[in-house]
Amino acid sequence: MGGIRFNKDFDVGAFLVIFLSSTEEKMISFFREQIKLEEEIVRSINQILKTITNPVAKGVLKGISLDSLKHAEIYKAAIEVVSLPPALTEEELNRLKKATKKHIEDEEKMMERLNYGLETTRNEKIKFLLESIASDEKRHHELLSKIMDIVVRGETITEDDWWNFLWQGVPFHGAPGG
Repeated sequence: MGGIRFNKDFDVGAFLVIFLSSTEEKMISFFREQIKLEEEIVRSINQILKTITNPVAKGVLKGISLDSLKHAEIYKAAIEVVSLPPALTEEELNRLKKATKKHIEDEEKMMERLNYGLETTRNEKIKFLLESIASDEKRHHELLSKIMDIVVRGETITEDDWWNFLWQGVPFHGAPGG
């Protein structure tokens, strides 16, 4: 991410020089700090997992660890968006449309099955676990639907669309508890 930074972008021969404002530079710095914190959470939880035998506690902690890993990846994507907004080739766009549509259908099936499980179980512990998974599946479905909405519009994707997409499904935007 090194190099000269100004307020505008321009072509210099075969190179595109990206100039970031001080606000963008601060955001990148913030994202890098968040990545470090999320990765530390993952390391810490993975150490704790070595000493825990309760399957429910292990499952929940592993889920939190995976969420933190996902958060770190989202922050990395945010750095890329700030640094150089992503562009899709037509082939990538078509693959993304197809994959997203399939995953939306899969998530819908998963939600139907989870709802059945929630309706039929009387065990509160199982109900808690299924509700946690259902909450994640619902969020996945919303994120995939948003991707599909953005992808269908194709080249009309704005930088605001990408920012809204990156942050809408991230509870607390990196604050404690998210």
